[in-house]
Amino acid sequence: MPHLSRRQMLVSSAAAVATTAIGSSFAAAAAADGFQFKYMVGSCMYGYLYLGEILPEVAKCGASHLDIWPKRHGNQREQLADMGEELFASLLEKHDVKLGCITQYGLGPFRLQDEMKLAQRFGCQTIVTGGSGPKGLKGAELKKAVGEFLEKMKPHLEVAEETGVTIAIENHGNNLIDSPDSLRYLAELRPSKHIAVALAPYHLPQDPQLVSGLIRELGESIEVFYAWQHGDGCMTKLPKDQELKQMPGRGPLDFGPLVKALADIKYSGWTEIFMHPVPRGIPILETAPEVTAEINKSRTYLAELAKQA
Repeated sequence: MPHLSRRQMLVSSAAAVATTAIGSSFAAAAAADGFQFKYMVGSCMYGYLYLGEILPEVAKCGASHLDIWPKRHGNQREQLADMGEELFASLLEKHDVKLGCITQYGLGPFRLQDEMKLAQRFGCQTIVTGGSGPKGLKGAELKKAVGEFLEKMKPHLEVAEETGVTIAIENHGNNLIDSPDSLRYLAELRPSKHIAVALAPYHLPQDPQLVSGLIRELGESIEVFYAWQHGDGCMTKLPKDQELKQMPGRGPLDFGPLVKALADIKYSGWTEIFMHPVPRGIPILETAPEVTAEINKSRTYLAELAKQA
């Protein structure tokens, strides 16, 4: 583990304290005013833009935390490695942003030890990745495979517990954990609260009742909720207006029942307004202010739904 300077240790300690304080203040606000989202911003929404351009946008998106992505969707994790932890810490401090999540699909669930230690140094409590195992299973075979995956995760969850990190598994397409049942089994069989769900409606049937019912079933096992719908998809180049249908309020998915379900379970995990552009690695719109404005359109839509929840 790299040695930290006194300044880094102070920043890391402050980050951990701030994370706790923000969680407490969020809970108090939610209790007073009804359900509210706890937002973080995915760095990949801004493509390969420099962190110094992205960090000033975080607060403008109603957030205080960043989810940092590596290539090919973003390259901010590589930027962190290139600039070093001390400079990254100073950038976070300058813009009053905390590291909320590290997304690492490339490493998968079994190679996250170094990332968890990095997360610990920055007071970051969440890492998102995918599952691992056979695909296309159903019923008893699927449940068994999820159980076997969780058994293999136990040594890694020991590190997660030591570092205070929760590993959130996204229901990504073409993966062991991709279907509603696989998520149910993950929640039912998880041996530790340090493994949880990163719920992506994009990869589920676009049925608001199904997704909202699943939210209620998964309950406290949800660590990250992606405010993201399928729309017209993200695998082929489309006119921008069609591509943006992945955003809440843009496409056909009614997020009302989903927000009501999140309110009903008193969801207090992360929410990330999200989409993928084509090709990967570009911002969802040309400039950082345009990206922020688009995120805020969806945030306004979700805020109206939260008032009704």
